[in-house]
Amino acid sequence: MKIWYTKSGYRIIQLLAGRSNVFLLTNGAQNILVDTGMYYMWGKLQKRLADLHLKHLDYLIMTHSHMDHAGNCRKIQNKYHPLVIIHRSEAPNLGVGDFIVPSGTNIFTRLFVKLLARPLAPMLSYEACQPNMAMNDLLDLDDFGFHATIMHTPGHSCGSVSVIIDDEIALVGDTMVGTFKWSVYPPFADDTKQLMDSWEKLLATGCSLFIPSHGTANSRALVQRSFNKRKSI
Repeated sequence: MKIWYTKSGYRIIQLLAGRSNVFLLTNGAQNILVDTGMYYMWGKLQKRLADLHLKHLDYLIMTHSHMDHAGNCRKIQNKYHPLVIIHRSEAPNLGVGDFIVPSGTNIFTRLFVKLLARPLAPMLSYEACQPNMAMNDLLDLDDFGFHATIMHTPGHSCGSVSVIIDDEIALVGDTMVGTFKWSVYPPFADDTKQLMDSWEKLLATGCSLFIPSHGTANSRALVQRSFNKRKSI
């Protein structure tokens, strides 16, 4: 399991990688899970939590309600009893287990959405999970025991959020990807203008590392280059 440390002594532990990353943020006393991965990763996710001797989670932050992030949300809620937090605009989808396929941002993903989104929709649903808290633009986590915030960063979906930790590291969900060395631009996004606005907000935090839900961590320099290129188009 890959681990990052912040200046406050927090650990960010990558529990799952591959199809969708899942992270644990811990200060040693309280534990926050960020996303839950695909439903078929449930066994591996449980084992990783057991390896850390965790039988309870204090909070579960959903970066958004797509099935590759929320596939185990209900199971986590039932077994570990966290307070489940999601953006207000994503809460209805999480509450019924609907996956709305986002728009493609290139010729291949646009074709995929056009041809396959509707036929695949029934297979992309997941077990519904009722959130405990629906946030708006910003949620300060100081009262939760962390120098961190949850920031609304729409674009990939209308209610996508990122977790800003110690103004050092951002867990950005699908607001970026980490699968290419030359760009962080995601293959799917409902609103590309909002996406650029969200990148600008994230760059304004001062974070030096942006860790997405797909791929590996992105440096600030790469995010800035990608932003500059996309803003000039």
